[in-house]
Amino acid sequence: MPIEIESPEQMGYENVRYNLTESSVSDQLLGNLNLDLSKTLLCYGDHAGMPALREVLAKPYNLGIKEILVTQGAASALFIVATGLLSKGDHMLVMHPNYATNIETPKAIGCEVEKIELKFALNFRPDLEAIKKQIKPHTKLISITTPHNPTGMTLTEEELLFFIELAETNNCYLLVDETYRELAFQKPTTLAACLSPKVISVSSLSKAYGLPGIRTGWIITINKQLQELFLAAKEQIFVTNSVLDETVALKFLENGEVWLKESRQRNIKHFELVKAFIAKEKRLNWVEPQGGVVCFPRIEPMISLELFYNTLNHMYYTYVGPGHWFDVNKEFFRIGYGWPATSDLKAGLQNIKAALDACG
Repeated sequence: MPIEIESPEQMGYENVRYNLTESSVSDQLLGNLNLDLSKTLLCYGDHAGMPALREVLAKPYNLGIKEILVTQGAASALFIVATGLLSKGDHMLVMHPNYATNIETPKAIGCEVEKIELKFALNFRPDLEAIKKQIKPHTKLISITTPHNPTGMTLTEEELLFFIELAETNNCYLLVDETYRELAFQKPTTLAACLSPKVISVSSLSKAYGLPGIRTGWIITINKQLQELFLAAKEQIFVTNSVLDETVALKFLENGEVWLKESRQRNIKHFELVKAFIAKEKRLNWVEPQGGVVCFPRIEPMISLELFYNTLNHMYYTYVGPGHWFDVNKEFFRIGYGWPATSDLKAGLQNIKAALDACG
């Protein structure tokens, strides 16, 4: 997939001077945790995840640890859900654009994948009446994301309840990728999995917490049968998580609100920089995000898109996420404003302007 082949980690971070592609907050340093791992026993851990870690994850939602399954990042959680629930010939609905695993894994299974298109003309909001008509007798799963990557669209409580009712009425499951939930600009919606046994919530420490290197995510559902199914699927893939990763995750989450407060403050500051830039740059149009760390502006004038990206990448050493990463036109591109240093974000935005200037 282009988003993987052309990612900065594959190209080498040393080759990208101004990195505006990332979809997370800045990466954390292990040393900041003041953590001694020397006495960590390198054993097989609890297959569902370290009980103390699951307890910390469950507590904010008044859930028990049996409702939490710790996975290797949200990517494996999505893979577990897809391979656990879907069979060849099943039908599913998935928001588009979306994280590739939400689409490619069901396709590989042989699923009929139908997209819920988030259109610029509708402010990237789901067309609820149209979605009702997309449901089929063999629909097994509805997959949504909020806050959404790459658009920053965030569902309202009413919209979330619509999707839950849709799943319950049609006897299918609702998967809600809530990886950016803690970075909603307003009060976040209720954790979806708490609202119905037909709902599965997925999240991780990668995006909102800046810990992609410890590969820690989780699945939440109050459905006991689903938890057993997902645990069995996990055991077939990697049995258990790294005890090192889970130990670091637990230590981090003990002060998670402190880290989140700092990230949110920095994120809002960076968002305001992007907002001011796009307000002045008339060649770009956007739907203003309501959460997350990314936005998805569109280049309005008819220009050579290849020249724009070539100039931006090779003359100004600045990288954004071009639309083809998300299976849409390259007139759209993703700006990740949560990850770069403030000075790099400012420079990168000015380089976008310079690359547009170069295209006439």
